[in-house]
Amino acid sequence: MILRSWASAWWLAVSLLSVLPVPRHAPVDARVAGRAMVLAPLVGVLLGVVAALVFQGAWWLGLGRTTSALLAIGTLAVLTRGLHLDGLADLADGLGSRKGASEALAIMKRSDIGPFGVVTLIFCVGLQVSALGQVGPHVLWALPVAVATGRLAVTWACTPRFRAAREEGLGSLVAGTVRVPAALASTGTLVIVAMIAFRDVPVLVSAVPIGLAVAWVILATAVRRLGGITGDVLGALVEVATAACLLASAVTFTGP
Repeated sequence: MILRSWASAWWLAVSLLSVLPVPRHAPVDARVAGRAMVLAPLVGVLLGVVAALVFQGAWWLGLGRTTSALLAIGTLAVLTRGLHLDGLADLADGLGSRKGASEALAIMKRSDIGPFGVVTLIFCVGLQVSALGQVGPHVLWALPVAVATGRLAVTWACTPRFRAAREEGLGSLVAGTVRVPAALASTGTLVIVAMIAFRDVPVLVSAVPIGLAVAWVILATAVRRLGGITGDVLGALVEVATAACLLASAVTFTGP
């Protein structure tokens, strides 16, 4: 029964965080949703490996670091249906409006993207591409860890300290479903993976924690302004934490 619950949680995490096909699974309850969010970084590793292979293949074809990085980041957008980027743009528009919680949430729910969203998307994606290009030959390790860090930020956002800003949507499904010890275990696992992958203490002590710290600032701001988390907030955390983690990696791994 426990294995079946974790299997359902895995497929839920895959379905929520990617376009990868999943088998039909049992109805979702709070326990399954929480376990899915604990497994979110593992989905990030999977997506990051695919994108890193795209980067490596493009580089071997002589396309250069910038083009290879752009293709890799584009692959991540395709694999996630662009939902996280959409969430980042929506959150930027909502917070940038300087409206109250209800009005900001209404702005975020619109299908169009305003100027704050456009500028934020350009800056975040540009930073990801630039940093990934600087990482260079270490991309096979750095990108999966960075993408996993983005999903780990979601894990922490689903701990009991944060409630949902709306009564419907992804935020209401996953808010408060992850216990802090489970989030700590997920964090420790990723840090160990980073240590083994990078074999470099400066990256170990900077990349993952910096990604989470930047995401925490965005999360705290969003919760203060909106009253809780939404699917858009979670998507924004993914993109911001990934960018910050890549940037921290690029500082150390500048390539030859």
